[in-house]
Amino acid sequence: MAREARGRAERTVAPAADDRSDYGYGSDSVDRPDLVEALRRRTEGEVRFDTYTRQLYATDASAYEVTPIGVVFPKSTDGVAAVVSYCADRAIPVLPRGGGTSLAGQTVNEAVVLDFTRHMDGVLDVDRDARLARVQAGTVLEDLNRRAEPEGLKFAPDPASGDRSTVGGAIGNNSTGAHSLKYGKTDAYVESCEVVLADGTVETFGEMAVSELRERADAGTEDLLPRIYAGVLEIIDEHAAEVESRYPSLKRNVSGYNLDRLLEEAETGTVNLARLLAGSEGTLAIVTEATVSLEPVPDTKSVALLTYERLHDAVADVGNVLEHDPAAVELIDDMLIDLAGETAEFEEVISLLPPGTDAALLVEFYATGERNGREKTETLVEDRVRNGGSTASDRGQRLASDALEAHEAEQRKTFWKMRKAANPILLSRTTDEKHISFIEDCAVPVEHLPAFVDRFQDVLEDQGTFASFYGHAGPGVLHVRPLIDAKSAADREAMVAISDAVTDLVVEFGGAVSGEHGDGRARTQWNRKLYGETLWGAFRDLKTAFDPDWLLNPGQVCGDVDMTENLRFGGGYDFDLDFDPALDWENENGMQGMVELCHGCGGCRGAQETTGGVMCPTYRAADEEIASTRGRANMLRQAMSGDVPDDPTDEEFVTEVLDLCIGCKGCAKDCPSEVDMAKLKAEVTHARHRQKGAGLREKLFANADTLARLGSATAPLSNVLPDVPGARRLAERVLGIARERTLPTFERESLQEWFRSRGGAQVPRSDAERRAVLFPDTYTNYSHPGVGRAAVRVLEAASVHVELADRTDSGRPAHSKGFLDRSRRTAAENVDALAPRIDDGWDIVLVEPSDAVMFQSDYLDLLSGETVEAVAANTYGVCEYLDSFGLDGAIDFEAPDVSLAYHGHCHQKATKKDHHAVGVLRRAGYDVDAIDSSCCGMAGTFGYEAEHHAMSTAIGAILVEQLSESPADAVVAPGASCRTQLEDMTDEAADGAISSAGQHGPPTPIQALDEAISE
Repeated sequence: MAREARGRAERTVAPAADDRSDYGYGSDSVDRPDLVEALRRRTEGEVRFDTYTRQLYATDASAYEVTPIGVVFPKSTDGVAAVVSYCADRAIPVLPRGGGTSLAGQTVNEAVVLDFTRHMDGVLDVDRDARLARVQAGTVLEDLNRRAEPEGLKFAPDPASGDRSTVGGAIGNNSTGAHSLKYGKTDAYVESCEVVLADGTVETFGEMAVSELRERADAGTEDLLPRIYAGVLEIIDEHAAEVESRYPSLKRNVSGYNLDRLLEEAETGTVNLARLLAGSEGTLAIVTEATVSLEPVPDTKSVALLTYERLHDAVADVGNVLEHDPAAVELIDDMLIDLAGETAEFEEVISLLPPGTDAALLVEFYATGERNGREKTETLVEDRVRNGGSTASDRGQRLASDALEAHEAEQRKTFWKMRKAANPILLSRTTDEKHISFIEDCAVPVEHLPAFVDRFQDVLEDQGTFASFYGHAGPGVLHVRPLIDAKSAADREAMVAISDAVTDLVVEFGGAVSGEHGDGRARTQWNRKLYGETLWGAFRDLKTAFDPDWLLNPGQVCGDVDMTENLRFGGGYDFDLDFDPALDWENENGMQGMVELCHGCGGCRGAQETTGGVMCPTYRAADEEIASTRGRANMLRQAMSGDVPDDPTDEEFVTEVLDLCIGCKGCAKDCPSEVDMAKLKAEVTHARHRQKGAGLREKLFANADTLARLGSATAPLSNVLPDVPGARRLAERVLGIARERTLPTFERESLQEWFRSRGGAQVPRSDAERRAVLFPDTYTNYSHPGVGRAAVRVLEAASVHVELADRTDSGRPAHSKGFLDRSRRTAAENVDALAPRIDDGWDIVLVEPSDAVMFQSDYLDLLSGETVEAVAANTYGVCEYLDSFGLDGAIDFEAPDVSLAYHGHCHQKATKKDHHAVGVLRRAGYDVDAIDSSCCGMAGTFGYEAEHHAMSTAIGAILVEQLSESPADAVVAPGASCRTQLEDMTDEAADGAISSAGQHGPPTPIQALDEAISE
């Protein structure tokens, strides 16, 4: 169901720009319109050479930006071969690309990009007995593992980006991960590959006897394959001694070509050319399909967090820790500990660390059971901490000061999240200075780590900068991202000086320039110093054997790319914000800082229908880069820096780029850098209204409170008007409101009127635990007063003295449509009305989640001062209020025997307030299945808009599919939009076990609580 809906949604996001006449082509040697038409005739997949698509693929997760010639989304190996063959005949470069998660710039180039993630992303077969999987190149690693998990198997390499990086990318980069101590790199798991060679021929590379290689090698023929065999044979016959001498003896070396594995295999008489492709970054051949071996999933795990008083002590202790055969050893330094301690998520864990902790080693063991896991961690702690005195000198080699242990899954997850928070913490800077990836994953033998770290710090100090040291200490790979302003010529020179000096250190200590993230544009030039002239020449000869005209991702691994060229924020970068921001941007560099914040990791692409988190709903439904937070952020930056000719407020830009952002706020929480696209869209939409005016529908939706008040006053007549023959078609034609939608209905008696008619508050102030002003938002007051009545009853059952505010408009409708002047006025009026109540000890409570978050979060963007801060700090969603003050403990619950599937509102999830309802429902006696769902897709008025109906239902279908897999008896959802979406998309009415009278869709959590109150 979800995939069918996505198919419908794709038509709403496929850029209309495909047919533009703006064919600004990066190479003067090719007639670009002819190329587009020729490729379209030769492949089934989409061919997009428009400006927007090219700019979307100009960046990856690195510091680099190169505009490609165009992008092709092939559907088959034959289609790939057709593209490569055509381009080879015309000397046009080609670049294969997966999730675009490269940190060194491997996946950006002036080439025809082949994006495998759209169509060639299937797991074709999993053979449990043989422990093999056959997959297409665009298969996301997490999808492969999800398919293999029921068989008790997994693809062993586990890069941090595994929820969005692909098998083809893992092969191209020879990826690994935190558990490389156990599993090594991707090359160990590649059994065979179907590949397209540089001339467009299709071959299968796998095991081959060296004798057969000799028989088939022919350097003099015009046929490509025999020349490739000859090139490989030349490495085996002529360079074995040099490889033995110059290649580091490390588990983690992905610099240069994979010659050491080739020669290691050749000694056995057999080689596997598919493994030679590992780490080649698409420069030798294009992988379209692969057969990979799988490993058993470990029974269980255990974790110990060893703490140290000095970073030097931690890295010096790694070798001792390795004697205990851990699966992973991860370093966390003082900078990350300090920054993590400032976050609510990790404050509790950090508080457990002994005073003076300057570094920590997170050590994980694989175990055959919980008892075995405890034994392993206890043995480690006994050895590294408990045996000896209280000082380092007393302990001799025992350098750790203390240890924490984690055996339960959630506790282990918390420790790992703290380690994995390093990247988000470092990449959240909105200044011009950023922690750039260019020398961050050098690998050295573990015994040299202390000296390497000390001297690395000296290099940074000499260049006037600093960095955090963290990462995979077990195999000797530390992530070090110096703070650099790439906009500064002096800092760009410092980048080169740092890289040069650190490469010298790497060579001195027998290490590798890259232990994980590859060469790309950042490190290719240093392979010459690392391996010497002889092997540098051998690399180039091998490249020529595979790719005679150097058309496959040219410049990488052994090419001529320069690390300071093509920087995203390099020389010549200019940012022009031609309007004054209307919202408060507290970060450095203001709105510009937020626009430039996205570093391209692709976390928004990792969110598929079975992946948790909120962002990015439109990408989940459409599988289009332009529908992801990364795509929108990059396009907005490029429009403001002149890379895209359109102004951000132009009709085409708004329609193509920003229109499908549904304002779920998920990116503000789930994006590693917390790019707030909803806020950025609000700013741009507001500027557009100011410059070019707003449409009738936008104005009507922004005035939802007035419309609802009129609808309530004229009910029930207002409720039957949409059913008058022809009314829906007329509304779609005149206003653009989707005819398929169930329109809101209105109650004649509003919540405010009901409250007055019942005589106001029922709990005297003198008997009340707390006093609350319930703000009756537009939808609760006029359309869903039953939800509001339930809220009043539950609050009163909790001994809360409840009064209703006189106002009903929170400002959310206007704010969501970009009318920021209006939402600011509304916010100011509400703050003025409610602030005196706060001063008098009252709390503000709202039923509708988006309106609660409007008070708690968006008001702070619109207004400033102690008054609005007080209102925001003392505003609660209704279940949040019950949970935060333990008020539900006073209620005598007797919940019906109904299990609930809970779908939380995206705004509450984005502000980390979604858990409160689940906690209260469970304490009331319900069995609750908290669905890790994204936005419902209705998103306020978005789902009512005709042009967005397909996208809205595609997003909703993902939610419906998740809910259908829940064993729960009934669904509860706090958001009015969510309930409307669910009603429109499900055939069955809401479960009658919980009252939802007077509203569309399933009941809310507060109605379930009201139902559970004992009579």
